[in-house]
Amino acid sequence: MPVVVLTARDSVGDTVSALEGGADDYMSKPFRFAELQARIRLRLRQTGGAAPGAEDVLEAGGVRLDLRTRRASVDGADVELSAREFTLAEIFMRNAGQVLSREQLLDHVWGFDFDPGSNVVDVYVGYLRRKLGSDTILTVRGMGYRFAT
Repeated sequence: MPVVVLTARDSVGDTVSALEGGADDYMSKPFRFAELQARIRLRLRQTGGAAPGAEDVLEAGGVRLDLRTRRASVDGADVELSAREFTLAEIFMRNAGQVLSREQLLDHVWGFDFDPGSNVVDVYVGYLRRKLGSDTILTVRGMGYRFAT
């Protein structure tokens, strides 16, 4: 698995230490997201394609996500998901059975700069429950949400 170090430290010594310590690449803040994506794609190509464990299709609890075609289905019936809904469903399915906090979901789906006091996670979980089934995503009081397996 390639390692890209993202840090606020930008001295030559820090860069050398990280690279000699096993990192494949090093980026200091501030950085452009497009550059980070390009570096990650490059590192993945160098290791033979996808990261270990990466799948093209995720399946759990009757829900199927095809990551290449960006199609979703529930018990064989196609379901239309927006880009954010698809990303949220993917995060849940990759972590099926684990409790994910609102903050973790905000970070993975909406990014670092999103207001943590927002109820956008709750709203999108509601959308997914309506589309994927009310029993697919469970609320764990005081902790977050869990995708039922």
